[in-house]
Amino acid sequence: MQFTSEQRLDGVVLEREFVLGEIPGILWTPGFASASAPMPLILLSPPPLGLRKMYPRLVAHARQAAADGFATATIELPGGGERPRLPSAERAVADLRRALAAGEAVSDEIIDALILPLVDRAVPEWREALDALLRLPEIGGPVGYSGGVISIGTRLAVVEPRIAAAVLFAGSFVPRAMFEEARQVTIPLHVLLQWDDEGNDRQAALNLFDAFGSKEKTLHANMGGHTGVPQFAGDAAAQFFTRHLK
Repeated sequence: MQFTSEQRLDGVVLEREFVLGEIPGILWTPGFASASAPMPLILLSPPPLGLRKMYPRLVAHARQAAADGFATATIELPGGGERPRLPSAERAVADLRRALAAGEAVSDEIIDALILPLVDRAVPEWREALDALLRLPEIGGPVGYSGGVISIGTRLAVVEPRIAAAVLFAGSFVPRAMFEEARQVTIPLHVLLQWDDEGNDRQAALNLFDAFGSKEKTLHANMGGHTGVPQFAGDAAAQFFTRHLK
């Protein structure tokens, strides 16, 4: 991990951009974080739209988390931002748009091609980033995950024992293979669902929630479209992390 820039936000939160190999990322830490007072960490995994585009939303989460006593970090997902495109994903997006424009159901083949290669690439990168972040003296764990591609969070919750709790956003297509993986998830979960999300299969999201094997899992469903998550729902997610990571 190599830090490339840093700035203070509001004189309180330290924001540092970094690269991990060829993967860009950002780390936010409260001003009082130190080797003698290491912070729990929340991984912020945005949709693959690019960190620059998602920055306002990410930094808002980071500021709130810092006020609650957490460090946060994000990395650019495969195919996102300035990273090389994924040809298979580009083809899947084109097929998806054609199906939606024609009013057709989105096939399992399109969903698999769109999501599974992203999960297969992103999860090892997140684990590599976590290795590097936990070597920093001011980061001590435990670790939470908050993510917008629910299949990435599902896979990470299965394979990464250092993640103690997760907030998952049910706003993306779910491959059938992820339902079997969901049964292996045992960590506490807080799942956010926008009831009227125009791009989401609500029933698939409900079925995935039912499949999670966690003894503690909460579904927080709100009326509204994809980007209409109310502030109080975000506050509830923050309280979830305070319960499980402090």
